[in-house]
Amino acid sequence: MARIKTGIFGLDQLIEGGVRDNTAIVIVGSSGTGKTTFAMQFLMHGIENGEQGLYVSMEESPEQLMKEAEMLGWDMKKHYEKSLFFIHLKGKNFKKMIDEQIPQLVKARSDYDIKTRVVIDPMTPVIWATEDKLQQRELIGKLFYTLKELGVVVATVEEHSRPGEMIGEDVLLPVYLADGAINLEYYPIGGAFNRTLKIIKMRGTHHGEGVYPYIFARGAGAIIRTSSSEAVKTAEQGEDFGPIFDEAIKTAEFIKAPESIIVKLKKMKETWTYKYSPEEALQVIFDSYGLK
Repeated sequence: MARIKTGIFGLDQLIEGGVRDNTAIVIVGSSGTGKTTFAMQFLMHGIENGEQGLYVSMEESPEQLMKEAEMLGWDMKKHYEKSLFFIHLKGKNFKKMIDEQIPQLVKARSDYDIKTRVVIDPMTPVIWATEDKLQQRELIGKLFYTLKELGVVVATVEEHSRPGEMIGEDVLLPVYLADGAINLEYYPIGGAFNRTLKIIKMRGTHHGEGVYPYIFARGAGAIIRTSSSEAVKTAEQGEDFGPIFDEAIKTAEFIKAPESIIVKLKKMKETWTYKYSPEEALQVIFDSYGLK
């Protein structure tokens, strides 16, 4: 079965090379885990490779989101209203939107023979729109079902789990109704990899079952460590990582890697502020694209 690459470095290696088409994936996590970054990275990877992106925002305006993306190293403005489109639904009647507006949008786009990635960020206001569990299920189920006609849907969900819970009760419905679910956790203890990812489910896919640390690198996005065999190499005092990045860029250029990858490596070099070597993160990026 053909797989669609997420563009999230390290993730595709854990899910048989990517996600299945016309599926809905939820990214669940508390504040600070980087759910929006994951969603943006997924969307921008598609756009950089000739696809279109639809960003359904339940809170922030398109202008705010594009500013955030710019700080992360992604130029959304360049693609705005060309291959990237926004729907801002803050304060809207979600039932009317899901019953009427979204189906009309999907129908209007049905004649376009081009893949579209969809992001819903965050889905939490839809869940909170009603306390009735049956209505919640109908709203979420119809939203997923309708938007999956366009392509792969990634929805972020804010989690508020209690101590001892594997996953919060308030996000059980979207996790159940989605085709895949990824849980992000943040441990504010300092150190190299203080955020971790766990794949809760991925239908029709043999997926990794471990707990995988990840970091964020400006210009590249999330980078997931898929192997626990090597420890992170801590930097010596005043160590210069420039030569390591230069070697990676030189290698990428020599093997004719996609220009988008070379741009990401250069941005990482300019903005790398971690106190440990970037070797492992660079290797994950190369592995994600099958580069040797």
